[in-house]
Amino acid sequence: MRKSALLIRFMLCLSLFIVLSSTTWNTVISTAQAASGDSAQVNQLLPLVGSALVDAGQQKWTDAQQELDTFATAWKGIDTSVAPTEANEVNTALTDAQTALTKSSTDSKAATSALGTLARAVNTFAEAGQAQSKTGATSNNGPSKQGLTAVKVILPLADATIQHIDQHDWQAAQDSYKQIVNSWPDVENAIRADNFTVYSQLEIKMSMIRVALQADPPREEQAKADTQALITLLNEYAAGDIADTAPASGTVRLSDAVTLLQQVQTAVTDQDQTKASDLMTQFISMWPLVEGEVQISSASTYTAIENEMAEVQGYLVSNPPAWTQANTVIATMLDELTPLTSKTSYTAWDAAIILLREGLEAILVLAALLAYAKRSGSRTAGNYIWSGAISGLVLSGVMAAIFVYAFSQVSSSGSTREMIEGITGLVAVVMMLSVGHWLHQKANLKNWNTYIENQVSGALERGSLWSLAIVSGLAILREGAETAIFYIGMAPAIALSQLILGIAIALVILIVIAVLIIKFSVKLPIRPFFLTATVLIYYLVFRFLGESIHALQVAGKFPAHTVAELPSISWIGMYPTWETFIPQMIVLIWMVWRLILPEYRNRKQTA
Repeated sequence: MRKSALLIRFMLCLSLFIVLSSTTWNTVISTAQAASGDSAQVNQLLPLVGSALVDAGQQKWTDAQQELDTFATAWKGIDTSVAPTEANEVNTALTDAQTALTKSSTDSKAATSALGTLARAVNTFAEAGQAQSKTGATSNNGPSKQGLTAVKVILPLADATIQHIDQHDWQAAQDSYKQIVNSWPDVENAIRADNFTVYSQLEIKMSMIRVALQADPPREEQAKADTQALITLLNEYAAGDIADTAPASGTVRLSDAVTLLQQVQTAVTDQDQTKASDLMTQFISMWPLVEGEVQISSASTYTAIENEMAEVQGYLVSNPPAWTQANTVIATMLDELTPLTSKTSYTAWDAAIILLREGLEAILVLAALLAYAKRSGSRTAGNYIWSGAISGLVLSGVMAAIFVYAFSQVSSSGSTREMIEGITGLVAVVMMLSVGHWLHQKANLKNWNTYIENQVSGALERGSLWSLAIVSGLAILREGAETAIFYIGMAPAIALSQLILGIAIALVILIVIAVLIIKFSVKLPIRPFFLTATVLIYYLVFRFLGESIHALQVAGKFPAHTVAELPSISWIGMYPTWETFIPQMIVLIWMVWRLILPEYRNRKQTA
C-alpha cells in the first residue's frame, strides 16, 4: 500500500514538473526548428565535392555517395543560365561520378578520378559564372576604401611581374612576386572582409603563380596566364564587378584538408604525378576556407603552410618531378597541421568536476530536507521529498535528451557546428560564473545554514508537503539542467570515452557520498568543499571562454586579430588572438577579485 501511495505521489510530482517546465521545452524545440532551417541554403558546391573526395580517399564509399547525393540536390537549385556550356560539363561529370561510385567496390581509382573531374568541372563553372556576373553586377559589390588601397598596393607589383615574365627575366619575376607575397599580409584582411570570392581566388592565383615560377624549368605559359588572371581579378574587384558568391570560411573542416594532404602524400609515394598534382591543386583551392582556423590557432604555422603548399606543387610540376623534396615538405606540413585538428582537449577529470560539483550541491539540499523530515518524525514528508527528487532527476534526463537532439539538428555543417559549439560554450560560461558566485557566497558556513533554513523552514511553515517535493525536485532539476548545458558545451572538445569515464567516476563518488550523508548523517566540511568547487569552476570558465570564442572565430562569426607574441596554450583554451586573450584576462581578474574579496571581509570582521 505504501509503495502504491509513493508511486502515485511520484507520478503527480512528475506531472507537476512537466507542467511547470512546458515553457522551457517549447522554447528549446522552437529554437532547434528555426536554426535547422538556416542550414538548408545551397551555397557549398565545391566543399561538398571536396568532402566526397576526402571520403573516397578513405574508402568511405557510403559517405561519399551521401555527399554526392547532397551535391546533386543542391545543383538542381542552381541557375545554370549564366554558363550553360560549363553547366553541361558539370552535368556530364556528375552522371559519370554517380555511375563510378556504384562500381567503387571493384574500381576505386575510377570513382576517385570521376570525383576529381567533377570538382574541376564545378570550379570551371564557378569561374565562368563570376566572369558573366560583370554585366549584372551592382555597386553593392564595390570595395571599401581599405580594399581599394589594397588593390593599389598589389596591382603595380603584379604588372611588374608579368612584364618580367614577358622578358623571360625569371629572377626579376620572382623578386617582384616576392614583393606581392610580402605586401599581402598587410592588405588581405580588407579584401577578405569585402568579398570572400575575390579573396579566395586571389589566394589561389598567387599560389599558382608561385608554382609556375618555382618549377624547374619555369612554366612560362602558366605563369603568364595566372598573373594576368590576378591582374584582371584585381581590376574587376576594384570596379565592383564581382559578386560575393563563395562559401564562407569555416564551411570546410581543417581535418578535411589534412586528409586531402595525406592523399597527396600517398600519390607522391606512388610517384603518380597527375594524381598528386591534381590533389595538391584541390588542397590549394580548399586552403582559403580553412586558413582562418589555422591562423587563429598558430600564426607561425599559417605563414609556413602558405609558403609550403606552393613549394610542394612546384616540385610536382617540375620536369622531372622532385619526389624526395615534395615528400619532405608534405611530411612537414602534416606535422604542422595535424595537431591543430585535435579537438579532444578536455579529459575525464574535467567531465567529473562538473557532475561532482552539481551532484554534491543537490545532495546537500536533499540531505538537509531529509534530516528535517526525520527530526519531525514524518515518514510521509520523506516520501514526498524522495518523489520530488526522482521527478527532478527524470526531467533532467529529458532536458538533456532534448538539448542533445536540438543541437544535433543544427550542427551538421562545419560552420554551423562551430557556431553552435561557440554559443553553447558561452552560455555555459555565463552559467558557471553565476553558479561560481553563488557557491563562493555559500563558502561561509553561516550563509549556508541561512540558505537551508530559508528553503526548508519556509516550505514547512506553509504546512504543505507538496512544497517539500517541489523544493527537492527543483534542486535536482536545476542541477540537472546546468549539468546538461555544461556537457553540451564541453562535448565537442572531449572524446566520448573520456566523457563517459568522467561521468561514471563522478556517479560512483556521488553515490558513496550520498549514502554516507543521508543514511549515516555524515557532515561534509562545507567551507573547503565550496571553495574548492569554486576554483575548479573558474578554471573551466577560463577554458570554456577561450574555446568558445575560438569556435566562433573558426565559424567566421567573430573577427580574429592574431598576434604571434600572445600565448597559445590549448589545454587552458588560450589562443594567440586579441579576441580570446582580452576577455579571458578580464574574467581572470574578476574571478581573482571574487575569491579574494570575501576572504578580506571575513578577516576584517574577525579582527
